[in-house]
Amino acid sequence: MTLLSATSAANRLGLGARPGELQRIDPDPRGWLLAQLGPAPAPAALAGLPSSADYLGQYRRLQQMRRQARQGGGGDARAAQMQAGQLLRQGLQRELLLRQQVAATADDGFRERLVRFWSNHFAISVDKRVAALFAAPMEREAIRPHANGRFADLLLAVERHPGMLLYLDNAQSIGDDSRAAQQAERRRQRTGQGARRGLNENLAREILELHTLGVDAGYTQQDVTEFARALTGWSVDPNAGGSDAFLFRPAAHEPGARRVFGKTYRQDGERQGIAILHDLAVHPATARHVSTKLARHFVGDDPPPALVQRMAWVWMDSAGDLPSVYRVLLDDPAAWQPGARKFKTPDDFCLSALRACGLGAESDLALALRLQAQLGQPVFQPRSPAGFGDVAADWGGPDALFKRVQAAQALANRLPDTGATPLALGQAALGEALDAQTATALRRAESIQQGVALLLASPAFQWRA
Repeated sequence: MTLLSATSAANRLGLGARPGELQRIDPDPRGWLLAQLGPAPAPAALAGLPSSADYLGQYRRLQQMRRQARQGGGGDARAAQMQAGQLLRQGLQRELLLRQQVAATADDGFRERLVRFWSNHFAISVDKRVAALFAAPMEREAIRPHANGRFADLLLAVERHPGMLLYLDNAQSIGDDSRAAQQAERRRQRTGQGARRGLNENLAREILELHTLGVDAGYTQQDVTEFARALTGWSVDPNAGGSDAFLFRPAAHEPGARRVFGKTYRQDGERQGIAILHDLAVHPATARHVSTKLARHFVGDDPPPALVQRMAWVWMDSAGDLPSVYRVLLDDPAAWQPGARKFKTPDDFCLSALRACGLGAESDLALALRLQAQLGQPVFQPRSPAGFGDVAADWGGPDALFKRVQAAQALANRLPDTGATPLALGQAALGEALDAQTATALRRAESIQQGVALLLASPAFQWRA
């Protein structure tokens, strides 16, 4: 394959070429991609970070401190509470910087792009305060270990994670006929106090609409309600230790059989929700919906229907084995054609700029995070369970392009004068995709910073091609 195929492997399917990467990939771009479909240890940079259970414990202690401060604990109590809150915020910021570092320096850019794809597919938004602690841990604990496995395992890991259970309000959902509801009603009748709590359908609805079948699959409101009843009791343990903060509350679970999308489920307790998720994971509508999203992300805004169909067939034949589905995409000529390209999201743009320039200092990573937010894609904050948009129309407006020029200059200003020429950096980043007009501008640049700013702002760099 030509260097242009190496460029496609690194830039369209990966996170962007780093200096020297295209030459390493060039002998076998497809082999480089396929080698990233197997299991791999978690990046060393993420080792030792707190688990979701740890964050829950920290948050619970902070809440206790706040109550003590409100109840007249004095200046010492308020100071301790402020310090604990600051430490928690610093820990979360460190999570984001380390996540950025992993992506900016990774040799397996396709694997990392898959992790980020699934993180956006199963989006939680940190502007909802209760979920703010768990977006990055959910990616580490639920998505990363299963991105190259079975979709059923990935789906179950995400839906059981405290981030998703809290973001979509399932942690407090109880069945109307559950023991917990009956006990609460008796207390209200006896004391006249207590707020009514009941069924919450948010998680069930988003699983059906966004995570699995898709909005046009033909499920009904009754399916949503019945599925929500099956998921009652799926909650979070505020006193969890170790690494798993999931808690099934039997008293909150709605008893009885549930009928969801044409099938009756008679399992007891937690097993009922698991059985439904398993069937959703291998449903033909899920195969079509998620294959379409994968093809749209990696090939183009309007992916070839024949490619999507082949991916969906393999999904069904393999019971949702994700590497098998990925291989169909990688083997299809549509993934390698020059016309198959994607306009970079702000996340893509900032990461590929860091990689092209070899920027990896903590201050560089922090700058890129700030710029990404200014460009309209703050990390883990899509403001909707649907995640961030994935087509050019979502990101290519005139104001957005002007802001990218400013961001390009800010990133270029971070580049030290190491003796590298702008043209050499452009060739290393874009290979044969570097067009003649951009190459001429890079040759004429008066400084490395001016030239890199021109490179990052150029149309050739704005596309994953």
